[in-house]
Amino acid sequence: MTMKDSIVLYSALGRGHLVSMVELGKLILTHHPSLSITILFLTPPPNQDTPTSPTAFTCDATAKYIAAVTTATPSITFHRIPQISIPTVLHPHALNFELCRATGHHLRRILSSISQTSNLKAVVLDFMNYSATRVTNALQIPTYFYYTSGASTLAIFLYQTIFHENNTKSLKDLNMQLFIPGLPKIHTDDLPDMVKDRENEGYKVFLDIATSMRNSYGILVNTFDASERRVVEAFNEGLMEGTTPPVFCIGPVVSAPCSGDDNGCLSWLDSQPSHSVVFLSFGSMGRFSRTQLREIAIGLEKSEQRFLWVVRSEFEEGDSVEPPSLDELLPEGFLERTKGKGMVVRDWAPQAAILSHDSVGGFVTHCGWNSVLEAVCEGVPMVAWPLYAEQKLNKVILVEEMKVGLAVKQNKDGLVSSTELGDRVKELMDSDRGKEIRQRIFKMKIGATEAMTEGGSSVVAMNRLVEIWREH
Repeated sequence: MTMKDSIVLYSALGRGHLVSMVELGKLILTHHPSLSITILFLTPPPNQDTPTSPTAFTCDATAKYIAAVTTATPSITFHRIPQISIPTVLHPHALNFELCRATGHHLRRILSSISQTSNLKAVVLDFMNYSATRVTNALQIPTYFYYTSGASTLAIFLYQTIFHENNTKSLKDLNMQLFIPGLPKIHTDDLPDMVKDRENEGYKVFLDIATSMRNSYGILVNTFDASERRVVEAFNEGLMEGTTPPVFCIGPVVSAPCSGDDNGCLSWLDSQPSHSVVFLSFGSMGRFSRTQLREIAIGLEKSEQRFLWVVRSEFEEGDSVEPPSLDELLPEGFLERTKGKGMVVRDWAPQAAILSHDSVGGFVTHCGWNSVLEAVCEGVPMVAWPLYAEQKLNKVILVEEMKVGLAVKQNKDGLVSSTELGDRVKELMDSDRGKEIRQRIFKMKIGATEAMTEGGSSVVAMNRLVEIWREH
């Protein structure tokens, strides 16, 4: 009996990472059903898995999710990296790095076992699991990375190794523009904090990740040619400094809208006119102070636009265990005054389903790449309000390069004023510039659909990648 060609995908800790690897696995199998795919995933130690943690994906929820995927897609099998104890409680990212490093012996055993029952062609790592390259290189398994953000931030990420070799100063001490092929000018202020200080522990980790990615067989990127054309061409034509592996743009990979309770959002949207509502949502970690929440509320009133707003508040001194009510968080009478025009929900709303609704005409976003792709796929123009991680970079790409959004400006205290937000929302929803952005993102939506159909750029890239895997 001939053994099947198999690919191993190794997910980082947390629900978002596991789901994105599953979506990648499904995408590969859609075009190449003869492959078999094994997804490896990490489990947090018992003392670290708290429901409030961004990595939280309880054992029960994981088991249910995996059972559903296995039933729907039998060619995907899951393998849990055995749980280990780590004495100190760590930040989710640090925990991931430590777990991946400390479970290398388990990884070696699992990969050796898979190699005996199938033709293991490649391992694809979440970039957070970069330390697994020690094991895969020792076993001589071709290793790739899956980068879930865009090609532009990948170029900046890889540039870190060049900058490190050529400079002794930290980026935070240099008030300068970076010039990288295929990108608009990037200012050092827009870089994530952890890559700006060479004395920082995070800086060393991200330098190691960038080095591992440069030394890999290739990088799969969740983007498509038409959205980031200039930087994709720069990669393809070898214009980047230093050696870069082949880059395969195989996106947009977005999860299907989830069914279930929607807090009444969708039925409210059903009663609104086409493209009239601006949707405000800032990711699972995007929480605001009460001062900022009030500014947002006043800004929305000033804009005179219809809105659907997902509110997440920071825990503040003096708060009881019970979270404060919306009436306590928002200006007096706000909910009453905006009743016909606006809807405010607490903590969660089904973002993908909302963005695909005909009533939604704009999106105020924290610029997480997944959110950006969901908006592009639905043709919804954006107001960019980055909060953390690489989101400032995504804002620059969105506004300067893709030209599908407007940016809000923060004042020196980091606040976005009610006037600033109100003006940007009104400009997006009700101006000639807003109209141009809407037309541009509608073209990009068509480009996204074409990229994922037979003969489209992302399918061609995926086929080329699988061909390379089969030749290994």
